[in-house]
Amino acid sequence: MDFKGNLDRVRRSIVEAKSMGATYRVGPELELPGYGCEDHFCELDTVEHAWECLRELLHEGYTDGIVCDIGMPVIHAGVRYNCRVFVYNQKIVFIQPKRELANDGNYREGRYFSAWQRPGEVDEHWLPLEISGLTDQKTCPFGDAILAFNDAIIASETCEELFTPNAPHIGLSLGGVEVISNGSGSHHQLRKLDTRLDLIMNATAKCGGVYLYSNQRGCDGGRLYYDGCACIAMNGKLLAQGSQFGLDDVEVITACVDLDEVVSMRCAVSSVRDQAARCKAPISIHVDFYLCNSHSKAIRTTQPIQPRIHAPEEELAYGPACWLWDYLRRSGASGYLLPLSGGADSSSTAAIVGCMCQMVVKAVGSGNLEVEEDARRIGQYGPGEPIDNARELAQRIFTTLYLGTVNSSEETRLRSKMLAEQIGSYHLQMRIDMLVEAVVRLFTMVTNKTPRFVTDGGTRAENLALQNIQARLRMVVSFLFAQLLPWVRGRSGFMLVLGSANVDEGLRGYLTKYDCSSADINPIGGISKQDIRRFLQWAAGNLGYPVLEQVEAAPPTAELEPLRDGQIAQTDEEDMGMTYEELSMFGRLRKISRCGPVSMFRQLLQQWSHAYPAAAIADKVKHFFTHYAMNRHKATTLTPSYHAENYSPDDNRFDHRQFLYNVRWPWQFSRIDDVLAEQPSPVEGSWDCRNGIGSVSES
Repeated sequence: MDFKGNLDRVRRSIVEAKSMGATYRVGPELELPGYGCEDHFCELDTVEHAWECLRELLHEGYTDGIVCDIGMPVIHAGVRYNCRVFVYNQKIVFIQPKRELANDGNYREGRYFSAWQRPGEVDEHWLPLEISGLTDQKTCPFGDAILAFNDAIIASETCEELFTPNAPHIGLSLGGVEVISNGSGSHHQLRKLDTRLDLIMNATAKCGGVYLYSNQRGCDGGRLYYDGCACIAMNGKLLAQGSQFGLDDVEVITACVDLDEVVSMRCAVSSVRDQAARCKAPISIHVDFYLCNSHSKAIRTTQPIQPRIHAPEEELAYGPACWLWDYLRRSGASGYLLPLSGGADSSSTAAIVGCMCQMVVKAVGSGNLEVEEDARRIGQYGPGEPIDNARELAQRIFTTLYLGTVNSSEETRLRSKMLAEQIGSYHLQMRIDMLVEAVVRLFTMVTNKTPRFVTDGGTRAENLALQNIQARLRMVVSFLFAQLLPWVRGRSGFMLVLGSANVDEGLRGYLTKYDCSSADINPIGGISKQDIRRFLQWAAGNLGYPVLEQVEAAPPTAELEPLRDGQIAQTDEEDMGMTYEELSMFGRLRKISRCGPVSMFRQLLQQWSHAYPAAAIADKVKHFFTHYAMNRHKATTLTPSYHAENYSPDDNRFDHRQFLYNVRWPWQFSRIDDVLAEQPSPVEGSWDCRNGIGSVSES
């Protein structure tokens, strides 16, 4: 919804494209309003403002001498479409509506737009008065067509259409189109980029052609980070690739191609020739313009390159770091505050913020004036003060709190302190026992009952309640300090509180509702525990935070139960009754493989038969679904999290399931018992993986 900012970015991209000699410029999907407007697309204002932005581009002459392919919503004949608008020399040449919409996972395009349902047909679109008065056009072509220039033919796909089984680029290539563009709004997800690049290169590998892919980059106001990586491919080879993560608002990549190579490849393969000969010619719209510079023999074409793919650990560092920076600079906040326990989750969150500070300092050092302006405002630097030290920047914009109790160990306190020193955060250590005791005393005063831990003879209910008091008070203290610490330090503004519950804990419900998981945003809420551990190992050396090796080696623990002889007696995996590795498997089968209890049991019988007897696998599946159902309501209050994993339990966008279940699953569990009874060698007795369960995870 940042029309002013988006228009400025489109202007800059066109200017850069012209300066680099381009004659055809392709922008991302819905670039004028932004892709993630969601229900704002239902407001006529959004469409109206997009036309106003386009009018500015035409009026100011930005489209003179260059064909611009711009993404925006358009209402045609009473139907709202997601469109590509082709403009040239202050004229609207053609409007191409999207043929296939994205309606799964994080996407709900069908809620806002309709797909073009008449392939190979073109209407006349009546232009808004403010446009027709400027361009001297009353109408322009609207529908499914290609653009025939004096020396080349181009056509477009939009995002999802690249991924569909019967992708438009096949028919377009066989129909003689040499250049196909794709304006996209594709989000970052771990290990996704190589799939996208494969699709792009394969789009031109079978029948030749040039493919231009443009993508949004940055946080568009929600849980997604669009990871850019614009690229250009020809005849199955990659010619140019933009960066996947970065702080630049605008990045333009170009390539110089010889279209004769496309024709030569197509003519060399008989099957391509034969299928092209049978192909029905698409509707063509002529544009009187030469895309190619065929007069100069000195022009050098762009040579193929190898794709650049980040390791998953690098993706976990740079993707959430960029998302955090976008959120911080746009929110008006003056920094982040993190309850830092010294455990894996909060430490990985702190390392990501440290990575963000390193990226900001690097961008400022490379001359990025926009990043410098934002950093000066957020960090409250004085005129002329250098921004050249990531630790010094962290001291200004990142606060960490160690909120210990009598149940906290000295090891976690020291790890928290060492990590804060290595990152450079403003760090405070405190004990909150007096707050816990005050709440317990209040309860005792009202009820004449004093709750005790199990180790002191208390019940399971008492044990849980005493753990939850500690967890929830940490949330209250964190928000208090986030509001007032800038004032204490003589600074203006407020801080945003960061959460650090991972995707597996959100799935299992292994968190206290409204504890420190209830923050403003959470950069690791879509990341699995296994990936977090690998990230900690990578970050220890690559980000310069060596204490993370100690963090990764320590057993995960909530530290909410009394210590035994000064040592931790509580571990997360023992509390949950399952390992994090098993929990990740349950999550992937539930969401990605769409398994209910019975089909999950059947699959795990095959995958885990070497490790567990069938009865044990049945107990594990039942145990997972019992606690998943018992805690599903917690997903409705999960802190908005960076989306990185495709089994995220995010109830608000990605994982639409009810939050009230019959936690006994009577029909499903009885069917598991039936399947178990059919196994050839049933194991005597039962595997009980639930002993000792009863931690903070249940309320």
